[in-house]
Amino acid sequence: MRVALQALLAGMLLAAASAASADADEAALWKRLREGGYVLFIRHAETVPGMGDPAGYKLDDCATQRNLSDEGRDHAKRMGARFKKERVHVERVYSSPWCRCRDTGTLAFGKSEDWSPLSSIFDFPDRETDYTERVKKRVSQYGVHKPKGNVVMVTHNVNIAALTKLSVAQGEIVVVRPDGCCSFKVVGRLKV
Repeated sequence: MRVALQALLAGMLLAAASAASADADEAALWKRLREGGYVLFIRHAETVPGMGDPAGYKLDDCATQRNLSDEGRDHAKRMGARFKKERVHVERVYSSPWCRCRDTGTLAFGKSEDWSPLSSIFDFPDRETDYTERVKKRVSQYGVHKPKGNVVMVTHNVNIAALTKLSVAQGEIVVVRPDGCCSFKVVGRLKV
């Protein structure tokens, strides 16, 4: 019994230390973002249940797509509020032309510019290489022409996974530092 209690206590202490470390890492990442010059890949906020889009969807008709849920809309607004609270400047917001991505960018940051290479490759896997290379090229340019703030790219999990090898939750952020040559380095993840 005593050994089991000691093991439980040790596990609780380890979990508390891990949580404290995660909080410190998050605070350090927000501080870095205040300095600017990073690119943030954001998966769109929470959507209505489902996977992919309904058959026959059209990009120019949001009613035919899987869109943000009420919680997703609130989440996107909270994300924007957190960026303001942390005093993180967002210079540009690029978005997949899917309504759930555009709406996430607009609700969070008040702006969103469609960019086709951020389009979902879920239904179009043959476009993965082209889109991924085009995004990498644009991101790496921010290493040479460093923006004063940060650049946000709102897209889909499948695209973020192709770019970073990371699978992310809805609304999760992957922060990368452009290298100025041909790629970028993942420096952290945020869940707002």
